[in-house]
Amino acid sequence: MTILQVDTILTLVLLSILFSFGSSRLPRLIKLVAFQGIVVSMIPFFTGHDMTLEGLVFTITTIIIRGIIIPVSIYTAINKVDIKREVEPIIGYHASIVCGLLLIVAATWIGRQLNISAIKDYTLLVPTAIALLVAGMFLLMSRRNAIAMLLGYIVMENGIYLVGTAISVRVRHIVEFGILLDILAGVMIMAIILQNIKRTFDDVDTAHLRSLKE
Repeated sequence: MTILQVDTILTLVLLSILFSFGSSRLPRLIKLVAFQGIVVSMIPFFTGHDMTLEGLVFTITTIIIRGIIIPVSIYTAINKVDIKREVEPIIGYHASIVCGLLLIVAATWIGRQLNISAIKDYTLLVPTAIALLVAGMFLLMSRRNAIAMLLGYIVMENGIYLVGTAISVRVRHIVEFGILLDILAGVMIMAIILQNIKRTFDDVDTAHLRSLKE
C-alpha cells in the first residue's frame, strides 16, 4: 500500500471522529469506533514495520479484538438493557462537531511540528494519533451516557496505540495486548454495571448516580 493510500485511510479515521461527535445513536457510534480500531490496528502492516511471526500474531489478534470482540460485546450489552439512543449530552452535537473540526486542525498543526524520522513520509499518522487521543478525552467529558463514555475511552486507547506505532517501540505489541485485555475486562464489568443502573434508574444517564447516598 502506498503512502498516499495510508494517508487516505487515516483521513477517513479523522472523518469518523467528526461523525462520532455528531452521532446520537449508540449502534452507529459503536460501528465508528470499530472502524477506527480496525484501521489503527492494520497500520503496522503498511508503515514498513518488520513483521516477525510473533508481531504478526499480535497484530492480527489486535484487529480481531478491536474490530470484532469489543464492539460485539458492547452491542450485546446495550441490547440487553434496551438502549439505542444517547441521553442529551453535556455539549450539544453541533457544538461537538465544531470542536472536532478545531481538534483536527490543531492536531495537524502539532503533528507538523514534530519530527519523527521513522514515519516522516506519513504526514497524517501523528495528527491522527493526537486527534484520537483528544477525541476520546472529549467523549469522556462531554457525554453522560455510560456506554458513550466507555467508547470514548476506547477511542483514546486507539490513539495511544497509534502513538506507539509511530514511535515503533519493540515491546509495543506486548504492552498493547495487556491494555486490550484490560479493556475487555472493563467491557464485561460495564455490562453488569449497566444492567444494575438500568434496573435502578430505568436509564443509563450517569448524572443519576449523584443521587446515590452512602
